[in-house]
Amino acid sequence: MHKINIAIDGPASSGKSTVAKIIARDFGFVYTDTGAMYRGVTYLALKHQVSFADEQSLVKLIEKYPITFKQTESGQLVFAKGEDITDAIRQPEVTNNVSEVSAFPKVRAHLVKAQQKIAVSGGVVMDGRDIGTTVLPDAEVKIFLVASASERAQRRYKENQAKGIKSDFATLKKEIEQRDYTDSHRSTSPLRQAEDAVLVDTTGMTIDEVVTAIKKVIKEKV
Repeated sequence: MHKINIAIDGPASSGKSTVAKIIARDFGFVYTDTGAMYRGVTYLALKHQVSFADEQSLVKLIEKYPITFKQTESGQLVFAKGEDITDAIRQPEVTNNVSEVSAFPKVRAHLVKAQQKIAVSGGVVMDGRDIGTTVLPDAEVKIFLVASASERAQRRYKENQAKGIKSDFATLKKEIEQRDYTDSHRSTSPLRQAEDAVLVDTTGMTIDEVVTAIKKVIKEKV
């Protein structure tokens, strides 16, 4: 297959990152987790005690501590100016504040520019919330994943258990619903399905089933 760009969007815990990694691996493409970049900025704000409401200071963090990725046999690692933040950005405190940080236009502008640079030569599978609408509007394949809030909360609960992170299902469900609202109602690049994106509802589907559905779309589109 020639080097097309594949955009996978959707709300929190809809399975974007998991299937995007598999698709990238199977096609020999580069996987880019844009959510990890926004999480990275949120983590840096917590670490350096920068207010989530201070847009200019958040931008300075991006400039001072650029977010980069490294592919390894065990998976993708995330760095902030050389510091491995792969696990740190998945902590609940980061998860619960990333939507606020990612809503700022200047923060998004800086990171979108970096994301577009990664995809300039094609052969990229990129997941996020505004990939098909803003970051890669010309992507050859656009997927929009959805799932019920209950199922997404259950997925996050299981992930946290596996990582030894204590969490409560009801609280996770409420947090996911709040994040859905925040992401969908922000003024800059809100979460929405691109007009030419294919909707895939992953509720009740296994990872393999979702991957198969997306590969079918890719085959039909390319």
